[in-house]
Amino acid sequence: QVQLVESGGGLVQAGGSLRLSCAASGSIFGINAMGWYRQAPGKQRELVASITSGGSTNYADSVKGRFTISRDNAKNTVSLQMNSLKPEDTAVYYCKVVNRFLSNYWGQGTQVTVSS
Repeated sequence: QVQLVESGGGLVQAGGSLRLSCAASGSIFGINAMGWYRQAPGKQRELVASITSGGSTNYADSVKGRFTISRDNAKNTVSLQMNSLKPEDTAVYYCKVVNRFLSNYWGQGTQVTVSS
């Protein structure tokens, strides 16, 4: 059974920072890529950032220069460092894993709320 456990969400003031982490476990059969998505109430889920097994990264234009995605292979985790947070960053953030057979796995989501 595949499990993705997210942590690090919370309430922060505009201009502040948060770091999200996602730990993957179970029969994933090799991670091809990992990423973070977010979904605000009444809006579509959107890609925030992704990172491949080779370390190639991709960011949404709205977070480029403020967010940084990274991967720790020893711990099998992916993290998202979020700086200079804005109220429009408020959303539920979801961790996603794509294995080597292109199967998708999702975490339960963690709430990020930016005040002001």
